[in-house]
Amino acid sequence: MKNYEYILFDLDGTITDPGEGITNSVAYSLKTYGINVSDKRELYTFIGPPLYASFMKYYGFSEEQAIEAVDRYREYYRDKGVFECVLYPEIKNLLERLYLSGKKIILATSKPEFFANQILEHFDIKKYFYYIAGATMDGSRIDKADIIKYALDGINLLDKSLAVMIGDRSFDIIGAKENGIASIGVTYGYGSREELENANANYICDTVSEIEQIILKKC
Repeated sequence: MKNYEYILFDLDGTITDPGEGITNSVAYSLKTYGINVSDKRELYTFIGPPLYASFMKYYGFSEEQAIEAVDRYREYYRDKGVFECVLYPEIKNLLERLYLSGKKIILATSKPEFFANQILEHFDIKKYFYYIAGATMDGSRIDKADIIKYALDGINLLDKSLAVMIGDRSFDIIGAKENGIASIGVTYGYGSREELENANANYICDTVSEIEQIILKKC
């Protein structure tokens, strides 16, 4: 088992359960187009991928409409949705133990950096992070592979064998692979085991404690 020193975490579906805030924000945006969603669980597919891509994929929006829909999404999200999330059980303890063990914890999220910082501060976990890499508001950096590259460049990592990406969706795993680093897929978020296996995750964990076993070699 590798000795990973730089631990990259996804945010939505890995550190936090953002289901309520994201689905409420998407529903708010769709309503402005006359689309009413009766079961917000249908909108879970928006958790993980870039928002504009999901508006195009699931509702047939043009690129221009999708960009506008994201702006309307943010009307709700910036005031309410950003805090309509919860930490997954034991995740704060994991971050603290990794931090105290000397690991460098990096956030690599498709959420805009501004919102990501707000969430980390809200839950009092920003202090554990060595570096924070997120998307840009203007859409110039939204692809997960680009965000991971931005993070690795930001910490000036030369030996990629020392880094591992942890996330719940195939985008996290594929983005890690494109950047030459290992990956851990987690099934407690919004991606399935099948999705993570098909993306060829190096490890798959069902619980937060299993992540700790891999990183701190407790197995």
